[in-house]
Amino acid sequence: QAELGLSEHHQNEVISYMRFTRFRRGLSLKTVDSCFQDLKDSRLVEETFTVDEVIDMLDGLQSIVHSEVESELINTTYTNVLLLRQLFSQAEKWYLKLQTDVSDLENRELLEQVAEFEKSEFTSSNKKPTADPVKPKLAPLNEGGSELLNKTIAHLQEENEKLKTRLKTIETQATAALDEKSKLEKSLRDLQMIQGDQKTNANQDITELENKVAALKCQFEKTLNDTTANQKFLEEDLVTTKHDLLRVQDQLSTAEKELEKKFQQTAAYRNMKEILTKKNEQIKDLRRRLSK
Repeated sequence: QAELGLSEHHQNEVISYMRFTRFRRGLSLKTVDSCFQDLKDSRLVEETFTVDEVIDMLDGLQSIVHSEVESELINTTYTNVLLLRQLFSQAEKWYLKLQTDVSDLENRELLEQVAEFEKSEFTSSNKKPTADPVKPKLAPLNEGGSELLNKTIAHLQEENEKLKTRLKTIETQATAALDEKSKLEKSLRDLQMIQGDQKTNANQDITELENKVAALKCQFEKTLNDTTANQKFLEEDLVTTKHDLLRVQDQLSTAEKELEKKFQQTAAYRNMKEILTKKNEQIKDLRRRLSK
């Protein structure tokens, strides 16, 4: 049996439509036959006719047949348009856009395939029971709806898998970002500890310098209080004290440079510099006092 490459349901619908067109074609042929029969019955009553009479009869027959064939062709066109309207309306309910290829309507191979299909379906041996003339209007098919739903579900499942894959990628990136953040936080803590140690060392150096200056101040005060000592001893001691002052000044200058280099990136740098400045002022004051 010839097949059209359609599902069983759609093929049955095609058969139903072909049965309808065969019925209409039969009526058209009967109408044409009746036109010729009417001509025979009404005009062919004599044995001989003139050429004009024959031409007149043929012209009349041609006009009648032409009108009947034209009417049937127009009716067939309108019928096909209504059929397409039903199919398109049904497709639009499922948000589908159907397309037609008019060139296939003149494809001789396809036409022969349809003719073979009609022949196999409507021969006397394979003739099927006449369908009920009263048919319901087209409605969305459950089979087509299920197929569309299955395709939609498959599409959604595919999108879901893509989203899952993307989510895993994002989770991996987020985990890597968190790890990087932890590393940066650890590095920051280590840096803060190093800065704290530097501040502690700076405080210790400042304390040592303050102790040295305090001790030197005590020594200067003791020297000043010992006014009853020998002037020569005082001068010698003053020279020694000056040397010590120069040495301390050199130490303070060296320490100041080291501290400036060491703490130029810390907040304690300015405080340290201010302290050293004050100490230098105190040393200058001591110099002035010693000079007096």
